[in-house]
Amino acid sequence: MTSSPFGLHRVCAPELGEPGGGATVLPQAAWRLDPDPRIQPDEVRVRVERLNLDAASFRQLRESTGGGADDMRAAVLDVITRRGKMHNPVTGSGGMLTGVVAEAGPRSPLGLRAGMRIATLVSLSLTPLAITDGLAAWDGQSEQIPCAGHAILFARSIAVPLPDDLPGALALAVFDVCGAPALTRRVVSAYFAGRGFGDRPAGSPAAGSPAAGWPGPVVAILGAAGKSGSLSAAAARAAGAAAIIGVVPSDAEAALLHESGLADAIVLADARDPVALAEAVAGAGGPADVTVVCVDVPGCEGGAILATAPGGTVVFFSMATSFSAAALGAEGMAADVTMLIGNGYAPGHAELALDLIRTSPAVRTLFERRVFHDPGAFSVNTTENAPHTGETAPAGAGGGSGARVVGAGKETS
Repeated sequence: MTSSPFGLHRVCAPELGEPGGGATVLPQAAWRLDPDPRIQPDEVRVRVERLNLDAASFRQLRESTGGGADDMRAAVLDVITRRGKMHNPVTGSGGMLTGVVAEAGPRSPLGLRAGMRIATLVSLSLTPLAITDGLAAWDGQSEQIPCAGHAILFARSIAVPLPDDLPGALALAVFDVCGAPALTRRVVSAYFAGRGFGDRPAGSPAAGSPAAGWPGPVVAILGAAGKSGSLSAAAARAAGAAAIIGVVPSDAEAALLHESGLADAIVLADARDPVALAEAVAGAGGPADVTVVCVDVPGCEGGAILATAPGGTVVFFSMATSFSAAALGAEGMAADVTMLIGNGYAPGHAELALDLIRTSPAVRTLFERRVFHDPGAFSVNTTENAPHTGETAPAGAGGGSGARVVGAGKETS
């Protein structure tokens, strides 16, 4: 087949014309890709240095294997070997990678050249991939996997040079979730400008109107102490949010969020308990005009919807989300909310995320603690520890910058 900018020529199961295939089987939907290192004129081959599994996939693999290093390595290698890509068949998600450009085809439009250290900004679930070192250097305890192998980028792939001023592991962690702050900024800015995605109640002033003193939307972030959550909080603040309510599942997460000062109020609640979550968010200044879901466990759809005001917007930034549960749940609760699927791509998303890391010491501290200091102590997106709702706030967690800590049914100061 002639080379396709979308990578159709790399699809080998189902093949074109086979049952379940068809003429437009894209690499992400395919069961298996061909990772042949020989490139087409518009492709790029990358010498892989590190994989970053997405939060939902890492959690599922750890829970299904018990988390032992040998079992984790075997599980990831099995997926890559069978599928020619890192595409978790349970979660349907993948991750991203960093590496060095080994060869760039003469017709590649990506602007890459041999020797460049890059991060891919497309999912591993659609990236042809082969591993050659058995993941021997990975201990299975972090979603970041040092490794050797190669990957193929298509003409319509996205990649950026790794920044010189940030450690590679930190930059990879930022790029992994850079779509979240970009879309959060877009949604919050739309409300601030009076162009909310939902139908505002009749007679209510436009967001940002001096009348009625509403300077911007109230934003609730589920998983606010995690990577995507903390970046989204910083982006929402910069875009004009009136207040940020950070939802976390445990005392440890509440303490991290308090130290950061990123939230005006901290809700200590299980996001999988819809009624308790909605009540806690309401007690912290909600319901929210914008709710951003950045957790890595299933079952948070109903709580996010109930915590959102009529005419508000819910942004789902989790591969653990069931979009049928979200749509049918909103219908069943007669909830008038707009629901958006978090797209990992937006123009300028990488630059925005890097700028937030560089200019927000609080966000950078959270990232560095997770990447370098506490591997395995917290989940990627803040839902690792069992929820402790309705308890006294942890020492010193009375809320950064005047934030309140609100549990499910109890508030502390």
